[in-house]
Amino acid sequence: MSDLDGYLDANAARFEDDLCELLRIPSISADSKHRGDVAKASDWVLDQFRRLGLKSEKIPTAGYPLIYAESPPVPGAPVALVYGHYDVQPVDPLDQWISPPFEPTRRDGNIYARGATDDKGQMLTHVKGAEAWLKTDGRLPLQLKFLIEGEEEVGSQNLLPYVTQNRERLACDVLVVSDSSQFGPGRPAITYGLRGLVGYELRLIGPKQDLHSGTFGGAVTNPANVLCRLLAGLVDEQGRNQVPGFYDDVLPLSATERQQLAALPFDEAAFMRQLQVDGLSGEEGYTTLERRWARPTFDINGMGSGYQGEGFKTILPARAMAKFSFRLVPNQDPKKITAALERMLRERLPPGIKLELTGNGAPGVVVPLESPYMAAAARAIETAFGRKPVLIREGGSIPIVTTFHQELGADALLLGWGLDDDNTHSPNEKFNLADFHRGIRASAHLWAELAKIPTAAS
Repeated sequence: MSDLDGYLDANAARFEDDLCELLRIPSISADSKHRGDVAKASDWVLDQFRRLGLKSEKIPTAGYPLIYAESPPVPGAPVALVYGHYDVQPVDPLDQWISPPFEPTRRDGNIYARGATDDKGQMLTHVKGAEAWLKTDGRLPLQLKFLIEGEEEVGSQNLLPYVTQNRERLACDVLVVSDSSQFGPGRPAITYGLRGLVGYELRLIGPKQDLHSGTFGGAVTNPANVLCRLLAGLVDEQGRNQVPGFYDDVLPLSATERQQLAALPFDEAAFMRQLQVDGLSGEEGYTTLERRWARPTFDINGMGSGYQGEGFKTILPARAMAKFSFRLVPNQDPKKITAALERMLRERLPPGIKLELTGNGAPGVVVPLESPYMAAAARAIETAFGRKPVLIREGGSIPIVTTFHQELGADALLLGWGLDDDNTHSPNEKFNLADFHRGIRASAHLWAELAKIPTAAS
């Protein structure tokens, strides 16, 4: 593998330049003003594959295009499908960025820009890992398929039907996704579990217009007051969700898993210092890591009602709204939970208020720990990072992973090169450049390790 590692070392600066070029494209999929930028990012990714000589194409959808590429089949070797995304989150609040979000800036060994870690930088590690093989050996040791989308940050609505309708084309033995984090600096990890997610928008409608709170208060039901009562009723003092049947299908943590998580070198005091908080809370009876990674949650994501300008205005607002979400664990059904939630809210609704609830979600997933692909990934990561990876769960959600598993029957390798403090979805998003290069090296070695695994047809 000396030629491969030599190529990676010789081209490290160019890899960073390519990353910066992609990061300069403001491919914000949630903002229609950036439609042209998202399209430009798709073209950039497509060009990368075409330069490598991979069979590739841009696949139109009702939204932003999918980019698909593949190398030739290798008899007797597994097929790996790499998934990633080229779209990014909005940058608000802009005034909290130290450097402009789409002008990649190097500071303290990091590259700062929107999309640096989520997911342009991490996705690109696998493109460059494949490049190293093609430029040094002329071929890959197994067949690689790439499926890169531009709508992950807005729900992947057009990717889901494509996967369902193209099972044969996307058929693979293992799915490779890098859109998560290591356990900590210099502590690489393989994520074997992801929480699911179901998000809601709740709207409460009262009188036809805002009313004088002195004239009408106490007689007309206040939607803002009702919103507060309804939301507060969704969780008790012990941090337990109060939606009927919410925990019925929860896959509990095994004693072995709890022991493994407890053995991780997690510093709770350092975690609080990083977040600048003086205490933590959550569901009673579980540790911080268990609550973050393997237990369901309830969080209010945003609220709005009444007068919010300068000064004071004594009104009874006509409308109130909230956006909130439940993080789910494996076996919980988003549709079942949504039906129970709506029944509960309507039963508690007082006279004079109408309710509108919309939401969608995806279940969680757990990957078998005994998979030979997990062992192959561990060897590749140890080669690149200089130490064995730990096994962790991840509190975030990558809904498409569940779809790939259900439709293709392939287990996933969730190999995160990022860090918890990368400010994903927040101002000053970053990616450690040393980890960017270690991720490329791990990816290049992963293809060799996976190729050693015999397939059923071999």
